[in-house]
Amino acid sequence: MTTVDFCVVGGGIVGLATAYQLLSKNPGASLVLLEAANSVATHQTGHNSGVIHSGIYYAPGSLKANFSKAGAQQTKDFCTTHGIPYREPGKLLVATTALESARLGDLEKRAVIHELACERLDEAELRSREPNIAGIDALLIPSTGIVDYTAVSRKLVDLIVEAGGQVITGSRVIHIKESPSTVEVVTASEAFTCQQLVVCAGLQSDRLAELAGVDIDVQIIPFRGEYFQLPASKSEYVRHMIYPVPDPTLPFLGVHLTPTVDGGITVGPSAVLGLSREGYPKFSMNAADMARYLRFPGLWHVARANMGTAVREVRNSLFKSSYLRECQKYAPGLTTADLLPYEAGIRAQAVKRDGMLVHDFLLAQTPRMVHVLNAPSPAATAALPIGEHLAQQVMAHLAA
Repeated sequence: MTTVDFCVVGGGIVGLATAYQLLSKNPGASLVLLEAANSVATHQTGHNSGVIHSGIYYAPGSLKANFSKAGAQQTKDFCTTHGIPYREPGKLLVATTALESARLGDLEKRAVIHELACERLDEAELRSREPNIAGIDALLIPSTGIVDYTAVSRKLVDLIVEAGGQVITGSRVIHIKESPSTVEVVTASEAFTCQQLVVCAGLQSDRLAELAGVDIDVQIIPFRGEYFQLPASKSEYVRHMIYPVPDPTLPFLGVHLTPTVDGGITVGPSAVLGLSREGYPKFSMNAADMARYLRFPGLWHVARANMGTAVREVRNSLFKSSYLRECQKYAPGLTTADLLPYEAGIRAQAVKRDGMLVHDFLLAQTPRMVHVLNAPSPAATAALPIGEHLAQQVMAHLAA
């Protein structure tokens, strides 16, 4: 049994940022971070669009809004300090109907509340800036950036180790027991006891909370986000990130075109119910994952409320021509030949038993544990302030 001051479970960017912030606030403390996979940033952190979000979508005063705005600047500063490449191509939200144009007006007002610079473009201005994009108008958010979050995560590992912490990969937690004075954390090969435990387990967050004996009323439902990439011949097809105007009744942002820091352009993601929490190849299935959510009443409430959307997403997943139509709404020149294979991602979406999707960050806390039950986008953007917030929660527990 190894004794440490702090234990963090989860080697995604949120877990790494939390460990980094804990050591920054407690110089000389002992800390171990345990990651089940054989490397860090293996799941959501390494399977997303790489966007440094501005926070324009999120309700004023929400944790998402506060963390996203602070996180965008902190991420850029972190990258500058440590020599990690990032760019600021800006985001264009493109309206293709009168209803979407009206929604753009609402987002423009929200940008003012968030003190975000933005610019409304008419159809001619949009076509001038993006000749391959069609829309009746658009909203430009110039501060939106792109980065490789896996590179950010690897630098966080370096900083954790430099501060005296341990990062142990290939170490899946199989037992957690809280006592009045400590928490015992056991893997297949090692055992640790700590004063405070923070669990940032993403796709497995509900299972780890239950393993620790925490009473929760949510379950993680995996939503598979399927991507394509454009061919090298179209690496300059767009200069900005191109997003559809989000439908406020839907939980996801829709298919978008995103330049990457290495010079490519990705297309996606979709949002289809996943058959495995950690199976990335198409048609991956995990019987235990499926049985768990099929028994969960919240899934069936979500399915009934979003049947039309679910059917469309399944169709888009099965047929590239259907997926293409989502893109052609604002990028009519793309063809099926332009949609080249790209690795999928899987979102960890917390859902309550009544079918309500949890849209904001959600924590469960005990005297010696903090469990992150929901860390949706923009969690990667906001990882540094989220980590600081979690570290502050831990310190408050220690002081109590």
